[in-house]
Amino acid sequence: MLSRTADNLFWIARYMERAETMARLLEVGARIALMPSAGDGYRNEWDSLLRASGTAAGFAAKYGDPVQRNIESYLFFDRDNPSSVASCIEQARENGRIVRTALTTQVWDALSTASQELRQLERCERSSLELSQLTEWTMRQTAMVRGAIDTTQLRNDGYDFLGLGYALERADNTARLLDVKYYVLLPRVEFIGSGLDNYQWQTLLRALSAHRAFHWAYGGDITAGKIAHFLVLNPQCPRSLLTAIGAAMGHLDRLSRGYGHSTEAQARARVILGELGELAVEDVFDEGLHEFLTRFIREVGDLSGLVQGAYLSGEAR
Repeated sequence: MLSRTADNLFWIARYMERAETMARLLEVGARIALMPSAGDGYRNEWDSLLRASGTAAGFAAKYGDPVQRNIESYLFFDRDNPSSVASCIEQARENGRIVRTALTTQVWDALSTASQELRQLERCERSSLELSQLTEWTMRQTAMVRGAIDTTQLRNDGYDFLGLGYALERADNTARLLDVKYYVLLPRVEFIGSGLDNYQWQTLLRALSAHRAFHWAYGGDITAGKIAHFLVLNPQCPRSLLTAIGAAMGHLDRLSRGYGHSTEAQARARVILGELGELAVEDVFDEGLHEFLTRFIREVGDLSGLVQGAYLSGEAR
């Protein structure tokens, strides 16, 4: 496969996964904003979403103070924000147009439908659109694209580049969502274990569509340790860091077998997966959850760079 084609497929998946994450971040903000202020005030919760998504500087340059309405618009509709839902869906669709012949009709139709419905939403009066309506629409559209890929794409190298994009983006995004809860949303250390703390953990689980799965896996009380284990180290959790890196490793192994040689990206992914497999949740908290997640996000970024250099065009997108 041409590296340019591989690059486009890889970024279709990353953009669609990123669009879903922006919607999930907005859902976290909306749910937490329903709680009374707990020390740092209402705006801190919304500002934390900008920091988690890496868009704080761009937002500040355009809007200034982190007002909820502006943050909702910036993370969903704003084309000046390359990570907004609207930007991600349009960029995924444009990448799909370039490699139309590498996609099944069903995948292309799902991408096109998302883009067309997005434009209809953009023509609506903003006041007529509830945030829950926008987030539910996004998760439905991204699920349709992902489902079309899983059920119709040939299991060849193109499928592996799509899967690799999804896996690396999900690993990064799950870590960011975890970090926004533990490091930013909880105002002071004395709130740990409080009703506010537990509510925020439950909010995070619901935003990740993992609340029921968590209770199936653990039952009983929701605790920081259980949730950290579920979202970091549990191979049964579809969004855990271990599951995401394992999926990336699987696609890299398939590419290695298909192309007849291994790469540094494959070796690095194996190291990350091995380290996660040997961790206990106590090790994560001993290091500090924020510090662990920051290091993990950096490692995923390095791995993405190795994938780009080994297989893709090398052009920043």
